[in-house]
Amino acid sequence: MEQKSTLKEIEARFDQDVARFSNLETGQQTTLDASFNMELITDGIVATTPDLKKLLDIGCGAGNYPVKLLAKTSINPDVTLVDLSQPMLEKAKERVQPLTTGRVTTIKEDFRTAELEEAAYDVIIATATLHHLREDADWEAAFAKFYQLLKPGGSIWIFDLVTEDHPAIQHLLFTQHYGNFLTGLKDAAYRDHVFAYIEKEDSPRSVLYQTHLLQQSGFKTVSLLHKHLCFASFVAFK
Repeated sequence: MEQKSTLKEIEARFDQDVARFSNLETGQQTTLDASFNMELITDGIVATTPDLKKLLDIGCGAGNYPVKLLAKTSINPDVTLVDLSQPMLEKAKERVQPLTTGRVTTIKEDFRTAELEEAAYDVIIATATLHHLREDADWEAAFAKFYQLLKPGGSIWIFDLVTEDHPAIQHLLFTQHYGNFLTGLKDAAYRDHVFAYIEKEDSPRSVLYQTHLLQQSGFKTVSLLHKHLCFASFVAFK
């Protein structure tokens, strides 16, 4: 793990990529079913939390998920946006604030150390963020914090890169099939570029690892929403 990117290195990369991540259609072009999962998660939040008052988006980027969510509802929740990148936070607030009369708060910090009110949030969104966690202790502390931050009955919605526990299945789904997808986007050099920064920057875990950890952390129900090769979305309710 010592060879992985530091938080500062991750922050610097995202500081330079605000424009791309502000685009609802192309912001996650290397992510399988990104638009579908955004629709699925935001529809799910509307369906399960009609009286949403406080929303927390960790690793919010340019705010795509709150933008999509608030366009689907007439409610006006308070929104807290947490990210390592100040330019991302500024763009997210610029886009989110006009869509709610609630308070929009930005916090530039690692969500694990950010001072956030416990038992305060109806919904937490964590998309394309958790793969930056490293050791088991990081994952355990993060999921425990999610549980502490949510109100009773609150939910966390996750969409991210995932891995497989069986090496041959990992090779099939990630190296072969996802590799073919990336090559189709541009070419083999682009595939190798994406694979290189995933190897340098990311340390994803399997769906089973994460759903089991959510249950261990106290969540009452956990549901897999969608999985396509090495990307998956799931939700847990406190």
